Amino acid sequence: MTRYMRRAAAICLVLLAALLVNAVRVQVIDADELNANQANRRPLIARYAAPRGNIVVGGRPVTGSKDTRQQLRYERTYHDGPLYAPVTGYSSQLYGDTLLEYAEDGVLTGTDPLLAPLPLWNDFNRSRRPGGTVVTTIEPILQGIAYDGLAGRRGAVVALDPSTGRILALVSSPSYDPGVLSGNSAEVMSQWQRLNGAVHQPMLNRAIRQTYPPGSAFKIVTAAAALDARVVTDPDARTDTPDPYVLPTTRTKLPNPVKGCKKASLAYAIQWSCNTVMANLGVKVGLERMLDAVGRFGFNDRGLRIPSRVAVSNFDRRMSVDQLALSSIGQFDTTATPLQMALVAAAVANGGELAYPYLVDRTTTRGGDTVRTTPRRTYQRAMNPATALELRRLMVGAVEKGTGSSAAIKGAVVGGKTGTAQHGLGNAGTPYAWFIAWAQHPKASRPAVAVAVVVEDAEADRAEISGGGDAAPIARAMMQAALRGAR
Repeated sequence: MTRYMRRAAAICLVLLAALLVNAVRVQVIDADELNANQANRRPLIARYAAPRGNIVVGGRPVTGSKDTRQQLRYERTYHDGPLYAPVTGYSSQLYGDTLLEYAEDGVLTGTDPLLAPLPLWNDFNRSRRPGGTVVTTIEPILQGIAYDGLAGRRGAVVALDPSTGRILALVSSPSYDPGVLSGNSAEVMSQWQRLNGAVHQPMLNRAIRQTYPPGSAFKIVTAAAALDARVVTDPDARTDTPDPYVLPTTRTKLPNPVKGCKKASLAYAIQWSCNTVMANLGVKVGLERMLDAVGRFGFNDRGLRIPSRVAVSNFDRRMSVDQLALSSIGQFDTTATPLQMALVAAAVANGGELAYPYLVDRTTTRGGDTVRTTPRRTYQRAMNPATALELRRLMVGAVEKGTGSSAAIKGAVVGGKTGTAQHGLGNAGTPYAWFIAWAQHPKASRPAVAVAVVVEDAEADRAEISGGGDAAPIARAMMQAALRGAR
């Protein structure tokens, strides 16, 4: 009898051990896989069981949470949604998250390990802390000026602090209210279809996810390459550029928007935007040195994050000499995001050093304790300091006596460059209007702001599109506010 009891006890122990092993397998080894299973709604229910942390602009939350008392309890809400949509993105129970809502999801949902009281705390108890706060670098006044300046026209504006890389404004137009996508109702699905089917693509973040031919605004990069490579040693000396200039290996004549470009100096070419001079200089610099120069400005960088992903600004690595000439004036396959062109202006303003751009100043716990801060760090050395000094002078000349005069601010030093970028089949599309600039108070030790504006309004008269006419006034208003110390 005792023998049978022992056998039964042994079998029970084996079964108990098997049960414990299986429990460990289910709760530890297979936990992530089971949580990711679409048939398992528990993670989704847990995700929306508590209010989401907030995104803050200028000391004020621009997001919130609404208690629906449904199974997925809390929905995201937005204050001034269209104004800040290019910053926040959306957080939807049906369609997921984008932009800061995605990049900082761990903090906002309370699952970031840094929010836990002890290291590895979340791994052991699998609990959620209250959602933390994401404090952005955006200045509300600059954001509002940019948004109002575009006035619903298609385009984008980026402003940043040249010395630190802090992004002060990030606007895309036309915009949308991300709050209409927050829930999981039939109305949300209808809004999703409407927004995705809209001709003007309001959900496209034109500031960091859309690239455009930069046109003549790119000439600042070509000028930096020419000065660094010593192809030009005296910006005020006449060049050997003919007018008309025939693209190398072709019979195509490159036109100029103004007269006086024959054998014009680099200074005159920047001031009045001579295509022929800049194309010729790009050819003389050569493809290898041009690639090195554009790379130092951030072109062709696939890893740029702010922390949201930024589309790649392109300068072809392989091209013929005539294509290089066109690329050197911001045409052919050269494309750039508005953020990239703001970085071009910032590099000049900051003595050639390019600070890494960032949108999140710090993250905190729900109670306000700082969890993480974004440090200032160098992104690239875009050009030699002497080159930056020369380009500052040339960009100031373009504003004081050239195509950028509508950006001039009394009592301030302003440097800028206009751009009119052709696009479309046979360049038949309405040209994009660009303006990049920086501004400094005469008594300040460094510039206050660098700005890039692009307007792609297809409603405008083709003959009236120009960076100086369409984009420069928006940049001017933003620079004035920045010089006043906007907050």
